[in-house]
Amino acid sequence: MSEGIEAVVMPKWGLAMQEGMLAAWLVEEGETVARGQEIAEIETSKIANVFESPAAGVLRRRVAREGETLPVGALLAVLAPASVHEEAIDRFVAEFEARFAEALAARKAEAAPEPATLEAGGRRIRYLEVGEGEGPPVLFLHGFGGDLTSWSLNQEALAGERRTLALDLPGHGGSDKRIARGDLEELAEAVAAFLDTLGLSRVHLVGHSLGGAVALRFALDRPGRVASLTLVAPAGFGEEIADAYLEGFLRERRAKKLRPVLEMLVRDPTMIGREMVEEVLRYKRLDGVPEALAKIRERCFGGGRQRILLRDRLAELPMPVQVLWGREDRILPARQAEGLPEGVAVTILEECGHLAHMEKAEACNAALRRFLAGG
Repeated sequence: MSEGIEAVVMPKWGLAMQEGMLAAWLVEEGETVARGQEIAEIETSKIANVFESPAAGVLRRRVAREGETLPVGALLAVLAPASVHEEAIDRFVAEFEARFAEALAARKAEAAPEPATLEAGGRRIRYLEVGEGEGPPVLFLHGFGGDLTSWSLNQEALAGERRTLALDLPGHGGSDKRIARGDLEELAEAVAAFLDTLGLSRVHLVGHSLGGAVALRFALDRPGRVASLTLVAPAGFGEEIADAYLEGFLRERRAKKLRPVLEMLVRDPTMIGREMVEEVLRYKRLDGVPEALAKIRERCFGGGRQRILLRDRLAELPMPVQVLWGREDRILPARQAEGLPEGVAVTILEECGHLAHMEKAEACNAALRRFLAGG
């Protein structure tokens, strides 16, 4: 900072984020903004969200243009008191951008963590490993139609304290698309084979939606291998499910028709950006994906209802269990978290839909840290 001048830069929302697109400014030049005030909308390949001002002050200059895609850390705007001369802001911008160009070149030379693949149980499994530490690592399991990047806002947040892994379940992402039955047992067996191949005897499991049901199935069948269990809007807690979402996800082949389907995942539909829609469409065009997803849907959610009811078995689990759920989930209703056995910690996140770990990433990460610290 120079002469009270503050830089507003492209944020880094998770491990996978390298750049973002400034979709819209929400404040004008000359406007006084408060710390934490929503000042812009930013879109990434995974989600679009509002950006809150990191400091209070007068928005003296909007450096980035609407529609411009910039790397993480790039200058978006300048905050400064009204008394600061324009020449000082000119110098600040020029000096910042010169330093950033050097830093960006150095950053590109560094090796960023990249997904790897391994053969496990006769299948190719893609996974991302980040961090290190003592004790059982954390393993993240994504939901129906997702992949390991679904956890980009969470994995990095925990990787500073412990070893973390996120994988693509069979039929998803960069993993093998072959699915034999499509039931929870098959998916849980693939998780077990993955852990066996890496020589991991015990993990903290974190699962979302379908991945939550897979994590619960794994914990019931192999309780000694699970140090703790975190379920985010999990399947398997009741019959009700938004079949219109599953049907639309499988059916739609055009961005215009797929977008309203994906918007069902979140409370605020503007969070579903163009890049996310295109990414889903590219995934669905891969050989074997439609068949794999259709099998999983039929075995787990056939007939427009959930066929994998496991909540009554939660009391059998010996490990600590917590459930996180968005109050406004339109895929799996949050009321399915009511009346769970004593000892299961339940957190209902307000103003939040099905993608709780993305919509309320900070709250979910804080809950995960507290939970893991006690286990």
